[in-house]
Amino acid sequence: MANITFKPKQVVRRLTSVLPERPRFVIVNRFGLGDDPTRMTLESIGETYGITRERVRQIENFGLNAIRKSEAYKKEQAVFDELQQIVTRLGGIVHEDELLSHISSDPKIQNDIYLLLVLGEEFTKEKETHEFKHRWMVDQEIAEIVHESLRNVTKKLTKDDIISESEMIAEFLNHLKDISDQYKNEEIVKRWLSLSKVIGRNPLGEWGIAESSNINARGVRDYAFLVIRRHGSPMHFTEVASSIEKVFGKKAHVATCHNELIKDGRFVLVGRGLYALKEWGYETGVVKEVIKNIIKKNGPLTKEEIVAHVLKERYVKENTISVNLQDTAIFKKDAEGRYSLV
Repeated sequence: MANITFKPKQVVRRLTSVLPERPRFVIVNRFGLGDDPTRMTLESIGETYGITRERVRQIENFGLNAIRKSEAYKKEQAVFDELQQIVTRLGGIVHEDELLSHISSDPKIQNDIYLLLVLGEEFTKEKETHEFKHRWMVDQEIAEIVHESLRNVTKKLTKDDIISESEMIAEFLNHLKDISDQYKNEEIVKRWLSLSKVIGRNPLGEWGIAESSNINARGVRDYAFLVIRRHGSPMHFTEVASSIEKVFGKKAHVATCHNELIKDGRFVLVGRGLYALKEWGYETGVVKEVIKNIIKKNGPLTKEEIVAHVLKERYVKENTISVNLQDTAIFKKDAEGRYSLV
């Protein structure tokens, strides 16, 4: 949290004191500067005075401009300079919520800071779009480079991609070659990445398309996919349920977890209660089906070769494979001891 040298509440009180009663009432309530930090709408203020919401907006703009033209505003220039330095240190462009919470966790003080940002001619606010969140900036050139770089990064991602944070940072930095070295540090880069609404970060610190279930996990199946992928090898469904609770803090009943894994095509049962990810190359089906697919793909194979292939797909005993090979309705053995399909 930033250590500021001024008291926001006192600064705001001095600035708003230059206003007549009605503009001051509108500013105080529109920005939540009173005892209640809730910001009133144009409609609710209009009802208080019996005027239209458009008229309230006009009074608000009049009040803000009156403050900017006042002697009180000029006297507080050091405050605006300090705020500008904070935004610069955070990267020159920063998500509104992150900026306010960086300065204070108190909603009342955050409202005071928000008014100062609106008043300060040094600051520009870009409203939320389908691409980006609400953000404040003090350097338009940097902002344009960051916006374009974020667009370039997101263009390369598919909905299924899961990128480690280090890879995402490295990729993003490739598009930021014209940015000053003072901004090329991990914290600022992650702060810039968080401006995007198109990409996001899951609880494991991995990045991808924000709407993807790999990033915005919505249920046991999605959590299971992430914990098995993180584990890197097949897991028993009881382990999966336990890991979901440990990693995500989500209650996962063992039976429910098992049922969800069975239903989802992303998972393959490779042993007694053991599940792997299909994206790892595992094929669905019982051992007999696995053997058939192996022979279809590779042609006639010896028993030893088939066993080696199957053990890459399933956690089973060699004897189970041998028993399945005895099904003469499906498999036949030639004079050289190689098995093929009937």
